[in-house]
Amino acid sequence: MSGQRLKSQFQRLYHHFSGQDSDTNLQDIAEVLFCTRRNVRMVINKMVDMGWIAWEPAVGRGKQSHLTFHSTDTELQLNHARKLVAEGKLEPALEALGNNADKLAQIIQEQLGHTTAHGKQIVRLPYYRAFSNLNPLQPLRRSEQHLVRQIFNGLTRINDEKEEVEGDLAHHWEEITPRHWRFYLRPSVRFHDGRLLESRDIIATFEKVRTHRLFNHIQRVEAPFANTIDIHLSMDDHRLPDLLTNLVAVIQPADVDSTDQNVLFPIGTGPYKVIQNDNKRFKLEAFEQYFGFRALIDMVDIWMLSEVASCYLQPASDVTQLGGVSASSRLKLDEGCNYLLFNRVSGLPVDPQWLAYLQGRLTALNILQRLNTDQIGDFRLTNAYGILPGWAHVPLISQPVTMPPAKRTLTIAFAGQHPVYPHVAQAIETILADDGIKLKILELTTTEIALGKHAGKIDIWLGGMSLMNYRDDALLAWFFNFDHIARAMPDEEFAALEAEVAHWRRNKHLPSPCQQLGAKLVEFGQILPLFHNWLGVDESGVVQGMQSNSMGWFDFKSVWMKPEHDLS
Repeated sequence: MSGQRLKSQFQRLYHHFSGQDSDTNLQDIAEVLFCTRRNVRMVINKMVDMGWIAWEPAVGRGKQSHLTFHSTDTELQLNHARKLVAEGKLEPALEALGNNADKLAQIIQEQLGHTTAHGKQIVRLPYYRAFSNLNPLQPLRRSEQHLVRQIFNGLTRINDEKEEVEGDLAHHWEEITPRHWRFYLRPSVRFHDGRLLESRDIIATFEKVRTHRLFNHIQRVEAPFANTIDIHLSMDDHRLPDLLTNLVAVIQPADVDSTDQNVLFPIGTGPYKVIQNDNKRFKLEAFEQYFGFRALIDMVDIWMLSEVASCYLQPASDVTQLGGVSASSRLKLDEGCNYLLFNRVSGLPVDPQWLAYLQGRLTALNILQRLNTDQIGDFRLTNAYGILPGWAHVPLISQPVTMPPAKRTLTIAFAGQHPVYPHVAQAIETILADDGIKLKILELTTTEIALGKHAGKIDIWLGGMSLMNYRDDALLAWFFNFDHIARAMPDEEFAALEAEVAHWRRNKHLPSPCQQLGAKLVEFGQILPLFHNWLGVDESGVVQGMQSNSMGWFDFKSVWMKPEHDLS
């Protein structure tokens, strides 16, 4: 008899006796369950073995046996649903619960956090959307950037604690000349499919990488010796190892393509490999042949729950905690901001009067006053005075608000599947409506925005950026990797900023120009910073080492579980 049929038999029995312990006999139960007396004995024995009932057979002719219920129909239903949820079968679980979404949410919450299954340590996390693109050569949102770091390696990387460049796939490098760098590779590195990393994988990766603006000074990449890579440049660059920590430069197999399989299940050399990626679950499993220290957590299991919209992986319960000691150890401002990008090439902000009007009306304070905080989940937004926290480039004294030059329709675009952007756009719509301006709202994918879909018809982009670390030069990845900003900015202004960065690369003793770059973007009226967001990780519980990084996540491979034990 199948487990599901046995549950159905129990439910029928439970309902017949209204869940009350009762005196009965085999013939009565046979009639309730529509089976023979012989089968009744087997069914009862199975239910006893499962611990659902107790059965005391009658002694003596004409006596009644005693049936005791140790479980309820509801408990059985919940336990079955728990099993389905643990297996990731959320729709069958909802059906098993009579389509009671509240009960399903309760079971899901029970199973989130840490657990141990079949001897493996698992961390489960809730998230609000699926991860449909994990290709590092394409524009990625903040969470995808973090996940890609768990899956891939570059030649170099940034040490999270010291914020210094260190070896990754390369264990050593040397500047032969400012235009010729040599990197020495670790031997016997394997991809997740078991194949050994070869020089041709690195050469093929950089053939694609060098098409990006940030890497277009790479002339050629070659392998003069075993486990040795030479990179030749078209201009002096004393900071190439720093540049190669960029996400775009992580190494992929030479034969990788852009099919859905590789976008959803990328093959890297990192500490975790992707074993499931769909609309309900995203699973990473520790890669046993990782060349570095093996990950301490065996599996990271992220569940897609549409009702989750939070700035914490496990949100704090009270906004007042932001000012408390407990919150300060796990919450920090996002290393980036939400902003408005004005189209100063083909949009209405080309006109200085329109630009001044939009800058004066669409301030962070005006937008925050129109936002319904109940609609944006657990996100905590605070005014941004510059592109990064601590930068103060937005004038503190508000400019006089001018009236719009004409009654027109403006177009704003933003990345879809975002918990906050639609509400910010609605707030902007109400602000502009007060002045007789209509707003057309477009939701696009991150890739569509980066590739310039409808760019000529869009006046304003609502966007966000988060940097991979706290170094100033991390800003360059956002500014240069894709042409989204260059497309909206007058050519001469962009070229001037590009020349400043190139000058810094050629001169090893110059300080980073990135703060000046950020200041000029605001000064030009190209970027209007809006909000910083509080991000963090709930460090309570047995999971150790869950320090929040600049992306609001934590390094999966470094966390571990401390066994719970009774100290009494």
